[in-house]
Amino acid sequence: MGLWLETAAKRTFDVVFSLTVLVFIFPVLVLIATLIKLDSEGPVLYVSERIGLNGKRFRFLKFRTMVQDADAMRGALLHLNERRGNLFKISNDPRVTRLGKILRRYSLDELPQFFCVLNGQMSVVGPRPCLPSEYARYTKEQRRRVEAVPGITGLWQVEARENPCVDAYFALDTFYVQNWNLLLDARILMKTISVVFAGTGQ
Repeated sequence: MGLWLETAAKRTFDVVFSLTVLVFIFPVLVLIATLIKLDSEGPVLYVSERIGLNGKRFRFLKFRTMVQDADAMRGALLHLNERRGNLFKISNDPRVTRLGKILRRYSLDELPQFFCVLNGQMSVVGPRPCLPSEYARYTKEQRRRVEAVPGITGLWQVEARENPCVDAYFALDTFYVQNWNLLLDARILMKTISVVFAGTGQ
């Protein structure tokens, strides 16, 4: 199958799969939204600017799992960062709400991103979209990861989710960009299912 046909097939799958998922989980989306409003003050969705294909910015959606002023608190928590290099992650992040911990554990906070897939800003599988501030610090080689449409799940998420090393993060995403095909997407998607049910999200 030629690259153009594979790309078209990937987009077709993204649309059909996302529509199917959203139809079946609509009651779950309503329930989560209601619980978020009951659990803490603030909007149901967390909307932020992220970097998409070829460096283009887009509005990224997640269910809100942190307190309202979480972004403003980030600077004061940099000393707790457990990742190396150009990544930020805290296992017991004090900004995460009670409900947020559950949503993150089973990746339920990511569900609104299927709307981003429908409008073509994201794919079901691909490198995770980064923040503009992170992208600004990327080296030329690291920017290879934005040569693919960002995804809800990706190779790094299923192979090295707990690895704190930034080199592994970029190496896996670069491998995906250079070796992408529909079979690789299928393998990543199948592994994602087991990762989600294992509840290893943070």
